[in-house]
Amino acid sequence: MKLQKVAVVSKVGSKESEQAAKDVAKKLLAKKIITYTISPIEVEGAKKMEALEELKKENLDLVITLGGDGTTLRVFRNLENETPILTINVGGNRGILAEITIEEIDDAINQIIKDNFFLDKRTRVTASCGGKEFPPALNEIYISRANLTKTAEIEIKFQNDTVKQKMDGVIIATPSGSTGHSFSLGGPILHESLDVLIITPVAPVYRLASMVVPDERIEIICSHDCNIAIDAQVVKTAGFGESIIIKKYKKPAVFVRLKKRGLRQMSKLGF
Repeated sequence: MKLQKVAVVSKVGSKESEQAAKDVAKKLLAKKIITYTISPIEVEGAKKMEALEELKKENLDLVITLGGDGTTLRVFRNLENETPILTINVGGNRGILAEITIEEIDDAINQIIKDNFFLDKRTRVTASCGGKEFPPALNEIYISRANLTKTAEIEIKFQNDTVKQKMDGVIIATPSGSTGHSFSLGGPILHESLDVLIITPVAPVYRLASMVVPDERIEIICSHDCNIAIDAQVVKTAGFGESIIIKKYKKPAVFVRLKKRGLRQMSKLGF
């Protein structure tokens, strides 16, 4: 890969991650690569962006994230195209989405320049309501009742089928998100390459198992006002009876991979 423009993104509020981001930026600059950093990171010779949203304005060859899974999710939400990401676990917890550690960065950059890597494309989903499409999610979209004192009746429509029941909410997860909140609620773990979605009810009044469906249009209507949580980081709202449409996002999330692994996320969870 010809690396001409690379952005470096650190975990918010992590001094360890911020220092690592500065070190990586200096390594890129030493190779004559145009390098972007995100405030508050400043490195002499690098171009500083004030906000992550500015990534959309640049035609980047690569984004390097230094943090945990939350940092990776945040970056993918702000990338509309298929810009690949190299994920480094610095200051994160399990780093399920991470590819390398900071000690491997020099070799990783050299391998990428030599084209010794492959791209791992993952399905993303997006929700829309009231004519507005919200930012894409890599893991899941969680629709939950806003009023915690009343159980909502939620109607779920997909293909020609309809499921309607009282429950606290519903999670629409991607295969990448199958090891997250959906799994905690009894949902299945899927291979990350599959082109499907998981519908996982949250606290249904009558037992209702998770459903794996084609990654087509899913419509959800809630009998109460509800919240729409995107990767557990951004929350939007919908009024009672409003139609919420969830569908596959136009562009996948793309990871740079240096190592061949099967069921990457399962192995990180200790399976």
